[in-house]
Amino acid sequence: MLPATVADGQRTLAFAQYNVLQDVGHAVGSLLAVAPALLQRFTAFDSATALQGSVLIYAALSMLPFIAYLQLSDRIEVARATRVTVSPATRRVLIRLSGLFAIDAIGGGFLTTALLAYFFHERFGVGIEAIGLLFFVARIANAASHFAAAWLARRIGLVNTMVFTHIPSSVLLLTVPFMPSFSVAAALFLLREALVEMDVPTRQSYVMAVVRPEERTFASGITHLVRLAGWAVAPAIAGLLMTGTSLAAPLVVGAMLKITYDIVLWQAFRNLRPPEEVR
Repeated sequence: MLPATVADGQRTLAFAQYNVLQDVGHAVGSLLAVAPALLQRFTAFDSATALQGSVLIYAALSMLPFIAYLQLSDRIEVARATRVTVSPATRRVLIRLSGLFAIDAIGGGFLTTALLAYFFHERFGVGIEAIGLLFFVARIANAASHFAAAWLARRIGLVNTMVFTHIPSSVLLLTVPFMPSFSVAAALFLLREALVEMDVPTRQSYVMAVVRPEERTFASGITHLVRLAGWAVAPAIAGLLMTGTSLAAPLVVGAMLKITYDIVLWQAFRNLRPPEEVR
């Protein structure tokens, strides 16, 4: 629906604004990670009850978007047809993109917030309060990077922005496990977070740009489904690696998968440009 509200030249900015709002929510949620400790400190709740209360707060917050969705108008939708025919050219593009997105998503599944939080706790001995604050600042860095991504994409293109910001973020992640202290590791992690999400609005915008307007829902559904499958599979493998090899193994594997994805993506799609980049 978002691309239908703006011209091609503003599409990436629209996705950036959308993702900024998401990351602001993530940042506030990261601060709420201290809720169990606060409930224990200021109430008679024990540890288990405080954690259960936090889960209930999470469930209640998750219901709030339902109210917002009810306010949407169908005027922003592309005219619907009884059957949308996806062209062979679009199918070929989506097959290639979906394969690459699967690699990226599996890499991301090795780097979930829960696994990273566990890594920082076990590796450096820091508590929930410090980790919650770390992820709060990380989400703020993510949010700022979306606007930077929209600005950069206008100058060097969507694919170049995706790749040339994503690879440095993965290299930075590879350094985190080998740092001598939490403060140094956190600083490098935050620098990584300032880059890692710059491919999100650009990737979303690119997928919408290389298909016809009536194919966008199909394209978005397929590429998101592939990414969800990758995210679903990887954490279990990451957990086994953490317990069977080393704490750092998921970070190394995840970063290497993402670097592989970036290199192949650039080679495969650097010449397939969205309409606003064609002169």
